[in-house]
Amino acid sequence: MRWDSLEQEQCSVARTVAVIGDRWSLLILRDCFLRVRRFEEFQSRLGVTRHILADRLKKLVRFGVLRRSPYQESPTRHEYILTQKGLDLYPVVMAIVHWGDTHMVDERGRPMLHEHKSCGKMFDPVLVCSECGEPIVAKEVHVHAGPGAAEGMAEELAARAAASSGRAR
Repeated sequence: MRWDSLEQEQCSVARTVAVIGDRWSLLILRDCFLRVRRFEEFQSRLGVTRHILADRLKKLVRFGVLRRSPYQESPTRHEYILTQKGLDLYPVVMAIVHWGDTHMVDERGRPMLHEHKSCGKMFDPVLVCSECGEPIVAKEVHVHAGPGAAEGMAEELAARAAASSGRAR
């Protein structure tokens, strides 16, 4: 896999990494969810060079994660607003937050707490099955080739599943 062509891969992880797979893009997204919208504010919060910030914002706009909206005319300045495609990345960012809160906190504890507006309770983001509501854990998931799978993927997955079940006995 070539880094500059990940968006062409027949893999949803690779295609997603093409959009948000570098530290600056993820940190920009984090700040967007904290309602940061303006270039200068991103730069101040992140400490990133103007060139890198402009590049990542352009990429997120190109992929439809953010949209530019003018907020000032002379000179023209834009703010960056999450699109629906960008808002759909919230569970991804929250999964990273949860992992960090579980494995990367120090003795001071979590840097941020999240309150669910509907119930008023602080919560931990967890991934659950859309069908039964049970928490998802890696050992309880089987993967099957989908309609967009690369040629030979079904056979590879079946072989891995058979090898895995043979070891489990």
